[in-house]
Amino acid sequence: MMDKNQKRRLLWQLPFLALLIVGTVLIIRQQRSMPYQHDEGFVFGTVYSITYQYDENLKADIEAELQKVDDEFSMFNEHSTVAHINRGEQVTRSKMFNEIFELAQTVNRETDGAFDVTVAPLVNAWGFGFKHESMPTPHQVDSLLKVRHQYDFSAIAKGYGSDVVARLLRKRGIQNFMIEIGGEIVTQGVSQRRLPWKIGVTKPTDDSLAVGNELQTVINITDIAMATSGNYRNFYYKGGRKYAHTIDPKTGYPVQHSLLSATVLANSCAVADAYATSFMVMGVERGKLLLERHPELMAYFIYAKPDGTHGVWFSPSLKSKISE
Repeated sequence: MMDKNQKRRLLWQLPFLALLIVGTVLIIRQQRSMPYQHDEGFVFGTVYSITYQYDENLKADIEAELQKVDDEFSMFNEHSTVAHINRGEQVTRSKMFNEIFELAQTVNRETDGAFDVTVAPLVNAWGFGFKHESMPTPHQVDSLLKVRHQYDFSAIAKGYGSDVVARLLRKRGIQNFMIEIGGEIVTQGVSQRRLPWKIGVTKPTDDSLAVGNELQTVINITDIAMATSGNYRNFYYKGGRKYAHTIDPKTGYPVQHSLLSATVLANSCAVADAYATSFMVMGVERGKLLLERHPELMAYFIYAKPDGTHGVWFSPSLKSKISE
């Protein structure tokens, strides 16, 4: 039996409990009735697509944030910080520039040099990138390996751009969103269907025109970032031999191994972007060894088997997220 004091306390608590329940119901209703915005555009030489649940459109704010990243790292922007540096001009390095430069250095160390933002001259020399030159001689490759003062952040900038937009949306209190810039993705919460975001991994086929979009698998992801790197859309044939755009920074030559596509999930899209590129240099077996040292990362590898078919390997922790 309750005494009078207990009954009095209960009577005082009931109105507060009722208000809490009513407030919770109203918040849930507002969440469900709030529209999803969808913005698209062009940035960093590629397209972006952003979906978020909010009661107003934020495209102008989003593009202002992306412009800040472009002003630091874009190879298409002659006034960017990296463009000034590559021309040998004096320029003040911002906090944003230093953040990504330091991350690039960290991934370089962790991958034993597989990720290298100074590899641009070699990429260009092999006929990829921003300058299309003739195929280099061994002597030219050796010379370029010794000159490493040209920066190219394209293997990390799109991922970082997705992170920057995610920060903006979180500051606005937005709980449900999906950001995609050139295939580099950050998700949080749920989609408009009230389900986890579903992201497809493209089946790697020789498709330099990017007209084929057959999916290898679909991954259910939320509150995480994802990036994919592959050799199956940027390549050429010369003298009956295929040359892929991924250049090994140590040898100076295009990689020659079985890995066709590397998808990485991480807490940061810049991190996922950098490691996806690194794995394309390292190959399957070296990639597995690195993942053992970094349990915070998850990866999905598609590789070529000796008989010409495709094989798949993925982190055990990723199994529950894969839609068969």
